[in-house]
Amino acid sequence: MRRLFAALAALVLCGLALTACGDSPSSSTSSTSPTSPTSSGSAQETKKIAITITGDTVDPSGQEFDVAVGQPVEFDVTADKPGEIHVHSSPEQEFEYDAGSSTITLKPIQAPGVVTVESHTLEKTILKLKVQ
Repeated sequence: MRRLFAALAALVLCGLALTACGDSPSSSTSSTSPTSPTSSGSAQETKKIAITITGDTVDPSGQEFDVAVGQPVEFDVTADKPGEIHVHSSPEQEFEYDAGSSTITLKPIQAPGVVTVESHTLEKTILKLKVQ
C-alpha cells in the first residue's frame, strides 16, 4: 500500500512539475509578445508620415494611410510657417508645429476605424489614418 501511495505521489509531483514547466514558457512569451493593444503597439515598427505645408498647400492632401491598432505614428512636418494639427482620435490630439522641420509623435490609437488629421491653420484635411 505504501508503494502505491509513493507511486501516486510521485506521479502527482511529476505532473505538477510538468505543468509548471508548461506554464513558464507561455508566461515568458506573454511578456515578450504582449497581447494587450497598448503593449502590442510598442513592439510594432513606427509608421512615419511626411507632411509638407507650403502656403495654402498641404501634401499629402486627404490620402489614407494604413496603421495597425496601437502602432506608433510619427509625422515629420516641414512647414513654411507655424501651425496646428488636430488628430480626431479618441482621445483627440492637438499638436503645434514651428516653421521649418518638426517631428510629431502621436499617442497610439487603440480603436479600429478612420481617423482624420486636419490642419486647423489651413482648415484642410491633411490625411486619414485607416486603423485596423
